[in-house]
Amino acid sequence: METIKIVIAGPRGRMGREAVKLVEETEHFSLVGVIDHKFEGQKLSKADDFKSNAIIYTDIEKCFSETKPDVLIDLTTPEIGKIHTKKALEYGVRPVVGTTGFSDADLKELEELTEDRGIGAIIAPNFAIGAILMMKFSQMAAKYFSDVEILEMHHDQKLDAPSGTGLKTAEMISAVRGAKEQGHPDEKETLAGARGANYQGIHVHSIRLPGLVAHQEVLFGGDGQTLSIRHDSFNRASFMSGVKLCVEQIMNLDVLVYGLENLID
Repeated sequence: METIKIVIAGPRGRMGREAVKLVEETEHFSLVGVIDHKFEGQKLSKADDFKSNAIIYTDIEKCFSETKPDVLIDLTTPEIGKIHTKKALEYGVRPVVGTTGFSDADLKELEELTEDRGIGAIIAPNFAIGAILMMKFSQMAAKYFSDVEILEMHHDQKLDAPSGTGLKTAEMISAVRGAKEQGHPDEKETLAGARGANYQGIHVHSIRLPGLVAHQEVLFGGDGQTLSIRHDSFNRASFMSGVKLCVEQIMNLDVLVYGLENLID
């Protein structure tokens, strides 16, 4: 397999560290540079506890111009991720993005950019293969159980709520069951927000606690029965098989793909 040249944005974060390790350990991947907010011009091995000698860039355009990568793996924040994704496409670099927070308008703009540049882009709210299967199984179950609630649980440093996975799950379920208001029609919250967020009648509850990584349970209810579909990521290594799949698949794409589930049969 031909070597894929990769730049990682956010290499010193918890996900970024795992991504650096993945690229370094994959024979047909080559880490040609990283993007960070400091340590311009230093080797990654000198700036932090890494083996990689990839050069750190604080300017994404300079990084792309000098390293000429095939793929950008972006594991930063929602706002920075949006900027990086558009900049990558402008430079002919295929973005694999693990940040969330993209609006419908953002996705529309990115679709137009991929079409204009003739290269693919992948935005994945969750890279864990098990989480993708959890979402797919939930969508299947929603055909038979129309009453459902989503409980997503993450570490207390997560910035967005609900999680991208929680929202994506609600979207996938809604696509097969439609909008439906659940519960008693006269239901009232005596404490604001007690019933969670509401996506087309699906209640989504977000929990943020230290000790958690990424967990989600989808609860279905029917006459005399319930069904629970749950996935747990206990460490960030669980996401790397999905990152690897995306990097390999994106080389053959010329469209925007939103959600890893669209790459899995």
